Amino acid sequence: MSEDFYDVLGVSRDASKDEIKNAYRKKAAKYHPDVSDEDDAQEKFKKIQKAKEVLTDDEKRQMYDQVGHERFKQAQKHGAGGGGGGRGNPFGGGGNPFGGMGGGGGFEDLFNNLFNGGRGQQRNRPQQGRDVAQRISIDLEDAFNGVERDVTIRRREVCPECDGAGHPDDADVNTCSECGGSGQQTTVQQTPFGRVQQTTTCRACGGEGETYSEDCSECRGSGRVRRTRDVTITIPAGFRDGQRLRYRGEGEPGENGGPNGDLFVEVSVRDHDEFEREGDDLYYTHPISFPQAVFGATVDVPTLDGDEELKIPAGTQSGSSFKVSGAGMPHLDGRGSGDLHVEIHVVTPEDLNKEQREALKQFAEAGGEEVKEGLFQKLKNSL
Repeated sequence: MSEDFYDVLGVSRDASKDEIKNAYRKKAAKYHPDVSDEDDAQEKFKKIQKAKEVLTDDEKRQMYDQVGHERFKQAQKHGAGGGGGGRGNPFGGGGNPFGGMGGGGGFEDLFNNLFNGGRGQQRNRPQQGRDVAQRISIDLEDAFNGVERDVTIRRREVCPECDGAGHPDDADVNTCSECGGSGQQTTVQQTPFGRVQQTTTCRACGGEGETYSEDCSECRGSGRVRRTRDVTITIPAGFRDGQRLRYRGEGEPGENGGPNGDLFVEVSVRDHDEFEREGDDLYYTHPISFPQAVFGATVDVPTLDGDEELKIPAGTQSGSSFKVSGAGMPHLDGRGSGDLHVEIHVVTPEDLNKEQREALKQFAEAGGEEVKEGLFQKLKNSL
């Protein structure tokens, strides 16, 4: 089982709280140690509980998305709990282990201290860009054959006007008056545990130590603009409803030379008019006539790859099921396919001509049945 909390629950990175809770209930029911026979069920169950705890807490989830799984785990080992009730705080009280401190507290302060040597965020430290999520729907035929699709995504991109600088080339450069050019601001506060010094990134200059006389007119100083672009994605044959594709580097641009984020595409496979899908197997109901059921027949049944012949033995009853091996969905690994299960439905004739009625009457009498009004209804019900 993957360590990533989203993968643990099998949800997309933009899943709602309700989606996360529903996924948790399904996973918990599967891996609960009291019901699962798997040797590592208890360990998986703990991971599922932890994933739900973090992803349903707004503050924890925000920080988890920002710093990633490994750094989040390291911070929690050092006491970053966030939220109220003293969760993760070895000294009790709120999520801030130093209690009573302002300026945000909780996760953000502790992460800065832990991962930046107590000096706040390092100047110009590379940061990966944000991920982008998209959903698309395809037909079952597309999932069977595999398909390419163009998806339109909206994301922040480097401003083409200022090349991400946030200011014109001829803007005057000034030393930041807030931090004196260091890019950092230091505060010292008295706590029940003594004096605590905390260093954070200067908000006035964003850690650059410099300010500019003029902002870029296109991005208003942010260095980023929102744009839409088309991305061609390839959905392999055998893809299932709810599965995700990941395209590295197709997300938003990183900061200070950091890598781009990723694009996650969640695929929804629409229901089919004739086939039902379970895993890689398909299920189909095929009608046959009363004589075909009695005497047997060879019929053509549809598949997603053309018609296949199916032999119906004599005496087949309505509801009987037959398997066409390899006529289901292709396995995602490219090794073989599932099966097509054909359920037979014997169709009872509603309108009979005189000759047909006479033939059925003789059939019934030959079997020792007394032909009365309603016999054909009885035959219909039996089928």
